[in-house]
Amino acid sequence: MTSSTPRRTLLAAALAAAAGTAAAAAPATASDGSTAVEPDTAPAGADDRGHDPEPGIVDNRFWSSYTDWRCGAAAGTKALAGQRPGLVLAAPAGRVELTDPHTGRTAPWEYATWTSPVHTSTVPATEVIASWNAHTPPGTWLQVELSGAYSDGTTTPWYVLGRWASGDDDIRRTSVDDQTDGKSTVWTDTFAIDDTASGLRLLSYRLRLTLYRTPGSGLTPKVWRIGAMASDVPDRFTVPASAPGLAHELIVPRYSQNTHVGQYPEYDNGGEAWCSPTSSQMIVEYWGRRPSAEELAWVDPAFADPQVCHAARFTYDHQYQGCGNWPFNAAYAATYPDMNAVVTRLRSLTELESLIRAGIPAITSQSFRKDELPGAGYGTSGHLMTVIGFTPTGDIIANDPASPTNPAVRRVYPRREWENIWLRTKRYDANGKVRSGTGGVCYIFWPVRSAPSQHRALRSLGLL
Repeated sequence: MTSSTPRRTLLAAALAAAAGTAAAAAPATASDGSTAVEPDTAPAGADDRGHDPEPGIVDNRFWSSYTDWRCGAAAGTKALAGQRPGLVLAAPAGRVELTDPHTGRTAPWEYATWTSPVHTSTVPATEVIASWNAHTPPGTWLQVELSGAYSDGTTTPWYVLGRWASGDDDIRRTSVDDQTDGKSTVWTDTFAIDDTASGLRLLSYRLRLTLYRTPGSGLTPKVWRIGAMASDVPDRFTVPASAPGLAHELIVPRYSQNTHVGQYPEYDNGGEAWCSPTSSQMIVEYWGRRPSAEELAWVDPAFADPQVCHAARFTYDHQYQGCGNWPFNAAYAATYPDMNAVVTRLRSLTELESLIRAGIPAITSQSFRKDELPGAGYGTSGHLMTVIGFTPTGDIIANDPASPTNPAVRRVYPRREWENIWLRTKRYDANGKVRSGTGGVCYIFWPVRSAPSQHRALRSLGLL
């Protein structure tokens, strides 16, 4: 993309639109500062069927095996073998006092670190999004950072991609604003090259985990998976059409975010903004997991579907002031027993069909005007929905949380329009201004013990 738009602007403005009103994001222009509408050279209805996934635009690298953990540089951390290998804090490498910017509390913490080997991406990247799977018992938390090498021979600083805990008593789960070196910037949860037209790319990177605990407690987080998706998706207002290849529908629980309007406004103004955690909760329950009655005891018993309120609280990013932080949603899903979760990009509907065929639904991120997606009835500059299947004609079956009731959540959207909206990186808003598109971003959750066909589908996408 030729410019980066803060996802705080994208999602915070957009999620209100999921309640059925048009979102109004902060003004954004093309890289040359113009706002005039230019004609699309490839209309959304263009018929160039048989499109194969584009090679060389997405690279996934995740560390999760015992060998992976042993290959990193450890300072006080230890790799654990077993059925689900992981990384724990064994002996503190140091001690530090930190002040939580969201509570003002200063507390001492012991810490230890693990740094991944350098990963040279198969895709010289314009964007990188990390995700991790971990458990942090009370009294512990973790931080994820990235440092990389540019194509001009220079390097980035260590960027913080998230300070995270399963709960919210010890620290406030948070992204970190105002991180830039003049060549790249971290927008909430996404590392992005500032000027992609310059040709500058990120060639390689390392991830660093810092595990924290209350001094003398002997506690430790346990991390099962960490990694990142690096990508260079070209600027595009339209994408080639793909040929339908699957008629199948998965039975996924249906939850509406709009039944929670006004509930717990401290979490991004309540349910009208909860498309991401509502979608995440649907998939968590598809895989047979859900919070216990004890975990839900804090929710007002008068509220239906209290697990959606729970998901909103435990995905909330206190800096972004929203529940739409992509890695935080994946991390939330992985707090349930034996669950894996990642943030990635898919290159085509063909790849999404392969997941559905294997029984794996996906949560997709997209933005569109009200007139661009027939049947939606709303416009949005950033919205999450769950793709659960395809009709015999190839249209998309989605559990769309931007629906008035739970029974109304199941929607069918026309394939060509939906495909283009999801995979494009540029779009025009209702005022003719150029905006960003998410370029195929999605969350994928799956259980550790899954079917061979599911492993094959995930492996084909570089997720295993």
